[in-house]
Amino acid sequence: MLSLKRDKKEEEEGGGNPFYNLEKSAVLQEARTLNDTPIDPRKCGHILTKLLYIINQGENIGQNEATKAFFAMTKLFQSNDPILRRLVYLGIKEMSKIAQDVIIVTSCLMKDMKGKEEFRGPAIRALCSVTDSTMLQSIQRYMDEAIMDKGPAVASAALVSALHLGKGSHEVVKRWVDAANAVATSENPMVEFHALCLLYHVLKNDKIALFKLVSKSRKFRSPYSYCLQIRIAAKLIEREDAGSNSELFDFIESCLRHKSEMVIYEAAQAIVQLKNTTAKDLAPAVSVLQLFCSSPKPTLRFAAVRTLNKVAIKHPAAVTACNLDLENLITDVNRSIATLAITTLLKTGNESSVDRLMKQISSFMSEISDEFKIVVVQGIRSLCSKFPRKHNVLMTFLAQMLRDEGGFDYKKEIVECIISTIEENPEAKEAGLAHLCEFIEDCEHTVLATKILHLLGREGPRTPTPSKYIRFIYNRVILENAAVRAAAVSAIAKFGAHCEDLMESCIVLLERCQLDSDDEVRDRATFYVNVLKQNQKPLSSAYILNGLQVSVVGLERALHQYTLEPTETEFDMKSVPLATQPLAEQKVRDVPGESASVKPSQDKVAASRQDVYQEQLAQVPELANLGTLFKSSRPLEVTESETEYYIQCVKHTFSNYIVFQFDCTNTLNDQLLENVTVDMEPAEGFEVSKSIPCVNLPYNKPGSTYTLVRLPSEPTQVTGTFACTLKFLVKDCDPQTGEPDDEGYDDEYVLEDVEVTVADHVQRVMKPNFAASWEEVGPENELEDTYSLSTMNTLEEAIKNIIQYIGLQPCERSDKVPEGKSSHTLYLAGVFRGGHDALVRAKLALDSSGVTMQLTVRSTDPNVSEVLATAVA
Repeated sequence: MLSLKRDKKEEEEGGGNPFYNLEKSAVLQEARTLNDTPIDPRKCGHILTKLLYIINQGENIGQNEATKAFFAMTKLFQSNDPILRRLVYLGIKEMSKIAQDVIIVTSCLMKDMKGKEEFRGPAIRALCSVTDSTMLQSIQRYMDEAIMDKGPAVASAALVSALHLGKGSHEVVKRWVDAANAVATSENPMVEFHALCLLYHVLKNDKIALFKLVSKSRKFRSPYSYCLQIRIAAKLIEREDAGSNSELFDFIESCLRHKSEMVIYEAAQAIVQLKNTTAKDLAPAVSVLQLFCSSPKPTLRFAAVRTLNKVAIKHPAAVTACNLDLENLITDVNRSIATLAITTLLKTGNESSVDRLMKQISSFMSEISDEFKIVVVQGIRSLCSKFPRKHNVLMTFLAQMLRDEGGFDYKKEIVECIISTIEENPEAKEAGLAHLCEFIEDCEHTVLATKILHLLGREGPRTPTPSKYIRFIYNRVILENAAVRAAAVSAIAKFGAHCEDLMESCIVLLERCQLDSDDEVRDRATFYVNVLKQNQKPLSSAYILNGLQVSVVGLERALHQYTLEPTETEFDMKSVPLATQPLAEQKVRDVPGESASVKPSQDKVAASRQDVYQEQLAQVPELANLGTLFKSSRPLEVTESETEYYIQCVKHTFSNYIVFQFDCTNTLNDQLLENVTVDMEPAEGFEVSKSIPCVNLPYNKPGSTYTLVRLPSEPTQVTGTFACTLKFLVKDCDPQTGEPDDEGYDDEYVLEDVEVTVADHVQRVMKPNFAASWEEVGPENELEDTYSLSTMNTLEEAIKNIIQYIGLQPCERSDKVPEGKSSHTLYLAGVFRGGHDALVRAKLALDSSGVTMQLTVRSTDPNVSEVLATAVA
């Protein structure tokens, strides 16, 4: 035991590492001796090892220092010592990234490429690391010869180097396809695998070539090659949305019978990860994974149970056949395997087994890492949704886990699990809130404390005894940091706004907070005290319970603009864009070398899609004076993805106009398009004002054309269908140089129709307290009607369609229907174009004839109520 402790202490102090506490300056000083004559291979090798060590430890070496060391190192080519020469090659690869004029070693490396067999492979790797795009032509012949070389080490080095070069010089590397094809049938498994990797990289955008590459009849020697083939086949299936009817799926399934366990597992994993697989398609893969569960190899057992755990999320029934094997793994000596086995059983087991599984989990929770504890929590979350009646057992277990030691990610996962259970299961609300109140008494994570306080402020006032939560919240004002104190102040204000009998007490507590040392806490307390003392429900609803939901970027821009133009008119909050979701990556066609037409800039990560579009449209002179952008739709494809012209349409709604933005991509390399516009045949009441053309559209370079349409003067006429035709001037051009002809000809291309729907005129707004907003708008412009939705067979289907037609935001999780219910109430909220609040309450009932709906609409404008009431007619 004493020896073990000493060894561990030595390891912590760096005693087992000869380069521990190595200083960069000392190593660079020592590197000067590489110029000494005669060359001492042993000493120089030790110096190079130190230099490589400090580089790989992340030390920042200056360009001048690196260049001096690099030139000193080049003298070592005079030595034929094999160990030193290999270290020189490694040094060249690392130093080429930071030193200047590294290209000077090219001649030495090219000489070694044709020299001794043991130097040729490393020399090729080093040469390709210092070669730039201008030099690729000069080494092309040498690379062709190296790829075809009979020595496996040389051929493999050349193939891997070509693969790295292809990332920056795709066109040059394409010329080595024939050589790679020739060695793809090599008897050496590694050469075969590297040749296949290079072929895939070069041909990955050529669908037909990839189909030929992944041939069921083609036999490989390397299991790595089969694994790569399986991955390529899976990507092609997803790209084509082919499903299990594809020949590629048959190929993957045939790999389940391969002699290599690696290939078998890769095939099984590929099948279970495909999106459109059925239980029947999964059966052979699950059977293979079931066999791996009883393997004597821990790696195979872990891989199998980990994959089954993922399958159980979407297809629990398919994994049920493995339950007996999974139960045997509960007692596995490897706790990671045991954890995954139990969490998989949680997803596939029945209600009666929950208590037993919880006891088994608790017996070793302290022995596993946070990473696997998170997996357990995720399993419990799915169990809470599956068996809501077991919430007491599961909540108690989660509360115990909260009290145990653990990192932030682990505690965050538990808190989110409890919150989601509270939101999905009303019966679990009070128990869940009680556990969270206990947790924040000793919570050391500010983010979690503020999250829980926000939840208490939203859910606490609606419980039978809301007063019991105020003590826990006010304790945070006394004991915590400024961020938590501010969140607690907001939570107390929500209790005062919602519960009239608690308002006076909440005002007293908030007045005490006006003496706080932090200005944010003081400002919040002062604001809420003034709102509550006015005792007006509309004010409380707008400023406390539901709050202002505006775009921060848009508010900043609007206020700045207001200060630049002095006026006696008060600032209008309706001129500020509403808050929308953060900018997500736009799904556009994968064009090599090009990106989406709309991308967030590096300094505006927090900007929403609408903020980015607002800025983009403002740069078009003809569209700069349309006012504030109300809403931008998601991109809508108006051509097939495989056509010669790929077009997407984005609808931008303003107060009196709609701008149709058509993002165009020309996929023909022998054509240049000029003066590209979209001719739109207006629907009744709409008027096309102008078209802004895309001046030119070269091959694979996206461009945008805009069509400005005036909205109908009739306020209730908001929908219409537009027939669209792409018109342009075509100039034929050379595919290699892109040089166009002088003369061109007019052409056109018919696009799919574009519809303007009710959803294009409304912006979603979340109302945490729908009842307060309902009362705030009032019944003045209320409309009510009853509809029979005979084509819809379930409440879930009806809710999905209503949300799609009307385009408003579901509130209070009312878009989720409790299991076994035949009636439900859906709450929707938003803002109509022009800044008019809009609320919808839809009472749904399911019977033998379909779904019956009683729709009630409230708005601050009577025309808006009429539009929304007839949206689903």
